This record gives sequence, structure tokens and C-alpha cells, in this order.
Amino acid sequence: QVQLAESGGGLVQAGGSLRLSCAASGRTFKIYAMGWFRQAPEKEREFVAAISWSTSNTIHGDSVKGRFTISRDNAKNTVYLQMNSLKPEDTAVYYCSGYSRPTWVTDYAHADYWGQGTQVTVSS
Repeated sequence: QVQLAESGGGLVQAGGSLRLSCAASGRTFKIYAMGWFRQAPEKEREFVAAISWSTSNTIHGDSVKGRFTISRDNAKNTVYLQMNSLKPEDTAVYYCSGYSRPTWVTDYAHADYWGQGTQVTVSS
């Protein structure tokens, strides 16, 4: 199996930046793509971004385009989410997701692996 572990969350003022990391361990050769979702209280889990493990092709959700950037370091089996120009509405628990095959990465139901989540809080 694949284990995912997020880090880098915290409290930041509006307009600030944070970088989240997600380290994969275990049978990492199974990874086809990795991504990020977020979930605010009483809201559905929302797609943030995803990246192909082999091609580095990326996709970002509409609400974060131009502000967030996903990247990866294959040598470290780690994916990053650079978050700039943060807004209070970005406050949520951010979850790292992993995929073992080509699939609909924007739908959380298609993820094969999940991290435990890391809290991001943006104050106004």
C-alpha cells in the first residue's frame, strides 16, 4: 500500500503564503498521480490541484488558479502545494490524495490513497 503524510499547515494572515508538503511512502511505484483536496466545516470536499507522477502535467481548481501551484519531487516521493495570496475562504483541512491509475482526479471518490489532513487557517 501507499501511505501519505501531509505537513506545512498553520495559521496565516490574508494575503500571506504557505507551502504544504505530502510525502508518500510504501509501494510508491504504484503512484500514477497525486493531488490535493480541501474541506471546510459543513462543506463538501473540494478539488484543489493534481499532478501526474510521470509527465508533471497539472490541473488546478478554478477557485485557486493563479494563486496555488502544485509541484512534485519524484526523488523525494513528495508533492507540494504552494499557496499564495491566501484568503479567509481558503480556510479548510487540506488532504493529500493519491491515484494508482488514470482516473477522474477532480472527483474525490476516485482517490485510492489519502493523508490524514492538515489544517490551514487564514485570518482576515
